[in-house]
Amino acid sequence: MVFTVKDMSFKAGQELTISGKVKSDCELFSVNIGHNSDSIALHFNPRFCYGSDNNLIVCNSNVGGWGDEHREYSFPFKQGGDFKVTISFNNDQFYIKLPNGTMMSFPNRSGDDSFKHIDVQGDVRIQGIKIK
Repeated sequence: MVFTVKDMSFKAGQELTISGKVKSDCELFSVNIGHNSDSIALHFNPRFCYGSDNNLIVCNSNVGGWGDEHREYSFPFKQGGDFKVTISFNNDQFYIKLPNGTMMSFPNRSGDDSFKHIDVQGDVRIQGIKIK
């Protein structure tokens, strides 16, 4: 695990920006936003080479069990490269701005308007995190 924040305030309408550097041998990393490690509203998981998944982003949620995966084939991440991802949400959707400016969305399956938990896992080094 890269880091965990357990008592933050990330509310609907705010933007969470995460910047970092992908390690040169990265297979995958993930950003998880929710209420705790067992209640994840957004699992954002870029996969360079993980099983049969190559250069795609998988999003999911764990709200009483894992839901259906959403797969995004726009993949602007590079091993050894820097990245910045900006996430905002409302009661219906998460909106994710990828490093190349592409926007993707994922349903807010919990319907909640605030979250207090974020963790980042995998082969990345986080350089900054900001909520505004």
